[in-house]
Amino acid sequence: MKNQSKVRKLANLSIQILILGGTYGFIYKQVFHKNDIPGMIKNFGADLSRPNFAYGLAIVVLLMIVNWGIEAWKWKFLIGKIEKISFVKSYEAVLTGVSLGSFTPNRLGELFSRVFILQKASHVEGILITILGSISQLLVTVLAGSAAMLIFIPRYMADSALGHGYLFYSLLTLIVSFDLLLMGLFFNVSFLTSLKERILKNGLTRLRKFFRVFAFYHNKEIGVVMLMSLLRYIVFSFQFFILLRLAGIPLPFYCAQLLISLIFFIMAIIPTVALAELGIRGSVSLFVLGLYFAHTDPSYITCNLCIFAASTFLWLINLGIPALLGTFFVFRLQFFRNRK
Repeated sequence: MKNQSKVRKLANLSIQILILGGTYGFIYKQVFHKNDIPGMIKNFGADLSRPNFAYGLAIVVLLMIVNWGIEAWKWKFLIGKIEKISFVKSYEAVLTGVSLGSFTPNRLGELFSRVFILQKASHVEGILITILGSISQLLVTVLAGSAAMLIFIPRYMADSALGHGYLFYSLLTLIVSFDLLLMGLFFNVSFLTSLKERILKNGLTRLRKFFRVFAFYHNKEIGVVMLMSLLRYIVFSFQFFILLRLAGIPLPFYCAQLLISLIFFIMAIIPTVALAELGIRGSVSLFVLGLYFAHTDPSYITCNLCIFAASTFLWLINLGIPALLGTFFVFRLQFFRNRK
C-alpha cells in the first residue's frame, strides 16, 4: 500500500515537472526565438514612456484579470453540478489550464488539466463539463464572426463576385441556417444524454454514466453560460482594440470591433497546430486590416510591425502571463488519487 502511494506521488510530481518545463520552454521559445518581442518593445520605447500609452497598457493588463475571472466564474458555475468549489480555487484551476494549454495543440491541455484540482468528482465528467464551457466560448466567437463577415463582405468586398448577387445571398442563407442550428443544438445539449442511450444501449455502461452530465443543465443555465462567454468575448475584444489604438492603427471603434470579430473568427477555424504560432495571429490580423484599408484608404500603408505588435502583446498579456502565473499552482494538481 505504501509502495503504491509512493508511486502515485512520484507520478504526480513527474507530470507536474513536465508541465513546468513545457510551459517555460514554450513561452521562452515564442518570446525570444520565434518572435522579436524585445525588438518590438525597443521600437515602442518612446511610446512606452507616454502617460496615455502606459495607462492604456495598464487597462489591458487589468482586463486580463477580468477576462480570466469571468472564465473562472463560468467554470465554477458549470462544475458546481458535480463538486462545489470556491471562486479562488476555480481561478487557480483556470490558470493551471492555461499553463498546460500553452504548449499543446489548440490549447487542448486546458480542457483536461483543470479537473485535476477537484477532490472527489469524476475527472471524466469534469472534462466533459469543461468542454461544454469551451464550446460556449467558441460558439460566441463563431456567431460574432459570422455576423461580422456578413457585414464586411458587402461593405468592403462589394467589387468581388461574393459581395453581391446570388452568391452573397446563398452565403447569407447558409451562415444564418448554420448559426441557428448551432444555437439550437447547444441550448438543447441535454439531448446528448438520450442520444447516448441509443448509441451505447447495449454496452459501455460506464461511458454512458459519464454522459449524464449533459442532462444537468437546463436552457436557463445554458443561457447564463452563454452570457458569461459573451462578457468574456467583449473583454478581450476591447483589449485588442486598445492595443491597436496604442500601436497607432487609425480605426474607429465600430470598424475595429467588426474587424476584430472577423479576425477572431478566422483564427478559430485555422487548423489546430497553426494556432500555437504567434506569426499566424499576426498574419491574420494583417490580412483582415489590409482588406479594410485597401477599400477605405488605399493610400494608407498599414504598419506591419504595429499590427504584429498589437496581436503579439494581446497573446503575451492574455496567455503568456497567465500561463506563467498558472505554474505556481501546478503542484496542487492531483493526477492520481488515492483509491480509498
